[in-house]
Amino acid sequence: MGKVVDITDKLSFDGNPTLVVKGKKLEVNADAPTVLKVMNFMQKENVNDMEVVSAMYQLIFPEKSRTEIDKLKPSISDWMIIIQEAMALVTGEANSQGEH
Repeated sequence: MGKVVDITDKLSFDGNPTLVVKGKKLEVNADAPTVLKVMNFMQKENVNDMEVVSAMYQLIFPEKSRTEIDKLKPSISDWMIIIQEAMALVTGEANSQGEH
């Protein structure tokens, strides 16, 4: 049998990060497959196309978070900011205070 190396202690498995909006905690999907899909969307020329933005929104926020966002009834510009901040959070472009 070949060599076996257990790397479990090198991995974090911290779970998903959270954005806070008006006191509501919004979980953001940060698993590698989701983040890679979102990053692929971000590299496309039509990244501001509403269908692309909507697809990123569906990927990055679990249903419970989307329900909370819907309850907040954000304007389109606020909705876009929420999505942009979530993407910055999962791609490592934002720190814990939301600064880029």
